[in-house]
Amino acid sequence: MKLARLEGFARPSARLEQYQTPSSVAARLLFHAYMQGAIEDKRICDLGCGTGILACGAALLGASSVVGIDIDPLAVDQAEKNARAIGAEIEFVVGNVASRDIDWTAFTADTVVMNPPFGAQKVHADRPFIDRSLELAGEVYGIFNAGSRSFVEAYTEGRAAIDEVISCTFPIPRTFAHHRKERADITVEVIHFHRI
Repeated sequence: MKLARLEGFARPSARLEQYQTPSSVAARLLFHAYMQGAIEDKRICDLGCGTGILACGAALLGASSVVGIDIDPLAVDQAEKNARAIGAEIEFVVGNVASRDIDWTAFTADTVVMNPPFGAQKVHADRPFIDRSLELAGEVYGIFNAGSRSFVEAYTEGRAAIDEVISCTFPIPRTFAHHRKERADITVEVIHFHRI
């Protein structure tokens, strides 16, 4: 319920595929991670945090520390406001997940949570998120377009193993000029994989 009250993007970017992660999908990902011991008392990194819904949820579930990283300063500003609204202490950083100019060792975590771009605007936009997540943490929970399991398995072969795939509905309200419907419900997969 607290996640449902968080504010979304003030000016979402189609290029960055900025869709607010629905609270129901965020709660589902976080619940599974929590039940598997990957949130409480753990260091959490939210890659491509947007307005911070996954980071805020992890903080509410007792993470020992939470950091959120996003390329968009406006999204990070909103994430900071959302964290303050629920009384959560979260570090938010403006940064490009694909950048080699950042000392990523400072963001090493136990668990990465993420809702990376699906690649609708830029092909393979999710790959830097997968790569960085495996660099930073042993456990990763991500939201991917339906049917992504085989891609994630092939892309991470020799680096990671998939533990669980959960299908759920991701409602997208009309946000951009190219949207024709008031709302579209797409199927997504919450994929849990771990570094090997």
